[in-house]
Amino acid sequence: MRTRLLPLLIVLMAAMLLALGVPLAVSVAAAQQQKVVVDRIDDTAFFAALAQFVDDTQSGTERLKTLSNELSSYYEVYGIRVGVFYTGDTPMANAPATWFLPRTGEVRDAFKEALLSRRSQDPKQVWPWQRNRLVVASPVIRDGDVIAVVVTDSPTGPMRSRTLRGWLVVGAGEIAAMLLAVGAALRLTGWVLRPVRVLDATTHDIATGRLKSRVAAAGGPPELRRLARSFNEMADNVEDVLEQQRAFVADASHQLRNPLSALLLRIELLALELPEDNEEIASVRTEGKRLAEVLDDLLDLALAEHTEANLRVTDIGALTAERVAAWSPTAAAKGVRLVGTCPPTTAWADPVTLSSALDAVIDNAVKFTPEDEKVEVVVASQGGTSTVVVTDNGPGLTDDELARVGDRFWRSGRHQNIKGSGLGLAISRSLLAAGGGSISYDHHEPRGLRVTVAVPRSRP
Repeated sequence: MRTRLLPLLIVLMAAMLLALGVPLAVSVAAAQQQKVVVDRIDDTAFFAALAQFVDDTQSGTERLKTLSNELSSYYEVYGIRVGVFYTGDTPMANAPATWFLPRTGEVRDAFKEALLSRRSQDPKQVWPWQRNRLVVASPVIRDGDVIAVVVTDSPTGPMRSRTLRGWLVVGAGEIAAMLLAVGAALRLTGWVLRPVRVLDATTHDIATGRLKSRVAAAGGPPELRRLARSFNEMADNVEDVLEQQRAFVADASHQLRNPLSALLLRIELLALELPEDNEEIASVRTEGKRLAEVLDDLLDLALAEHTEANLRVTDIGALTAERVAAWSPTAAAKGVRLVGTCPPTTAWADPVTLSSALDAVIDNAVKFTPEDEKVEVVVASQGGTSTVVVTDNGPGLTDDELARVGDRFWRSGRHQNIKGSGLGLAISRSLLAAGGGSISYDHHEPRGLRVTVAVPRSRP
């Protein structure tokens, strides 16, 4: 979730910074140009004041000389071309002496504007990547008439350099602000999502059978803290209900065993008074024993769901070889070949739990495998998991049956006449899940069933 939320926040903050930075950069460029334009206006006003009194008199000649000197000094110091031109384009004074009014362009447009007795319009904005010049013109007025125009043609290199430096400052500020924003976004997403991660981990723990896991108190928004408290309350209620269910099953199984034992004893006593081949008594005796087995399995299932696994490093190969050896006589008595490939491999497991699970799986495989067929047990390790794969050549299961195998009390409709309660594999699954293990089922080609018991090689 963080990888999706963080880019969104960064994009939004970048857009906001750009929305602030672009107008700021434009205002920096406009301010630099306005400063230059104001300076040029002041300069043209000064030169217009000197040119106002230039005439054919001796004093006018002196003023013309002063004006020419001022223009020359101005050009030499600032590198700005400047000239005072009569209305007929004839220069009154200009610097450099080789600069005259062009026939077209910005200078000519500014000159025409000033002839109308008003200062030329402000030049267009010059950006750092442009090499335009700034032209400012002011009229020289005597007795209410425009007698000449002062024109300045300024290079924009220094102004563009100052604008660029201002933009660099703005850009550096934007980058610094973006870094701070990213840091703030990281802290914010971490603060918001930390309770979510804790809640996700706790949910996974509960889903895998660790029902006592709870969401630890953590920071985050009030809504998520309230959600954590509600989740803990829900987990407590679920655990209480499951505990009551386990206690009920265990108590019921235990309480029913004594009356059932007494009933089976009376059936045996009654059988002594009847012929040995009485079918009704044999049927009642068989159903009574089956009910006793179901009660024992129910009690085992309740204990399996309540007991914590005693995990330790276990030689899976040796333990599996022991179970194969223990079931070999049973398989041989039925005419089934039970073979095992059990190389040494270690994993974290509860030896008692794993033994019980292997007993249930091998028992099922031998039980449903026809005579003269083979049941094979193979131990292997891959990555972080050790597996025990039990395959048989029995009738196997359909896809629908594979989806239900291991459910409590479920038995295939094709195998109802075979002894069993339908709880053995459910007990094995509960025992394995308590230690981080699992049991899965699949088809075995060309026919039969493949059961895989997996346990972790590292401590869960």
